[in-house]
Amino acid sequence: MEYTLTKKPKGAKIVIGFPSIGLVSTIATKFMIDHLDVEVIGDISSEKIIPLTAIHKSNIVEPITLYYNKKYNIIIVQSITDVIGLEWDITKTILKIAKDVDAKEIVVLEGIPSFKEEINLFYYSTKKINLKVNPLKEGIIMGVTASLLLKAGKIPITCLFAETHSNLPDSEAAAKIVETLDGYLGFKIDVKPLFEQAKKFESSLKQYIEKSRGMLDQKQKKELSYFG
Repeated sequence: MEYTLTKKPKGAKIVIGFPSIGLVSTIATKFMIDHLDVEVIGDISSEKIIPLTAIHKSNIVEPITLYYNKKYNIIIVQSITDVIGLEWDITKTILKIAKDVDAKEIVVLEGIPSFKEEINLFYYSTKKINLKVNPLKEGIIMGVTASLLLKAGKIPITCLFAETHSNLPDSEAAAKIVETLDGYLGFKIDVKPLFEQAKKFESSLKQYIEKSRGMLDQKQKKELSYFG
């Protein structure tokens, strides 16, 4: 797995969003990219990653793109493709990027399942922080979030979790996680218009993820057929 960086902003905070339940993290990072002054400074690539792309403003979007906001010195890692089975490789790559820029902190956005109508938010951090949401005291963490927590070492990790009761894109949960992140990092983003914009983004994003998962299923079936 490789990565490119056209800039190496020292002391940046890295905000990460990989597809999770309700696509909360992916929608949330898209919110940020749309509402902050960002530029593309790199990407993460591998032939193991499902070849999925999108066209945005006549430009090709990489499956995993690195954006940078100078004002807040933040790198946003956004993925429009699943990385199931590549969690350890992704983590190693992100930690290399963090070392390259001498990152102050890695912030991971995640959706977690819930059967409640109300959307609750939780956080877990390897450092002392003060948030207006409850700390996560018990729970099972999986995926890139788990591998980062296990391998980050001395790099501070903060995870924000938003409950969602749907496997479909959950714009409300995503907006609430952006609101919490805004309070933590001080973006001063107006969250209200994000709800409506998220709904417009949901349909196209759902198609990207469904195609990604469909290709992954086909790949797994082909691999199993070798032993059939």
